[in-house]
Amino acid sequence: MTKLADFSATTLAGEERSLADFDGSVALVVNTASKCGFTPQYAGLQQLFDSYRDKGFTVLGFPSNEFAGQEPGASGDIEEFCQVNYGVSFPMFEKIKVNGKNAHPLYQWLKTEKGGILGDAIKWNFTKFLIGRDGQVVKRYASNVDPADIAADIETALAA
Repeated sequence: MTKLADFSATTLAGEERSLADFDGSVALVVNTASKCGFTPQYAGLQQLFDSYRDKGFTVLGFPSNEFAGQEPGASGDIEEFCQVNYGVSFPMFEKIKVNGKNAHPLYQWLKTEKGGILGDAIKWNFTKFLIGRDGQVVKRYASNVDPADIAADIETALAA
């Protein structure tokens, strides 16, 4: 059975990182963008990370420029924007594709595990996937779901 730990991704610093580093953790995987109406969710994502990281929780951010060109910057620009504007300290990765034949393998798997209301495709920035300690997808959240509204599900997953 496929799980989060089976994938790897390139960090904003250009280093390949195995997602097995997060095996046994609860993770929230999010496709992000710096110039989106939902961009202020970075603050809420950071708050979740700060609140639960000592209990085995992480947020994994995956910038994508697929939606209205809302993530045009290079890795260094993205990292600086996230840190300066939102104090982001959770792991962020290089820009990826989340849809189509060139979608990152992680996103191909996530969409297969939990399709959306209108099919599997990611519809917009800040779609979120909650991953349990077993590395399996627990739930998918639409872009407009505020990170704070996921806290109860995170607590449930941490307790499992």
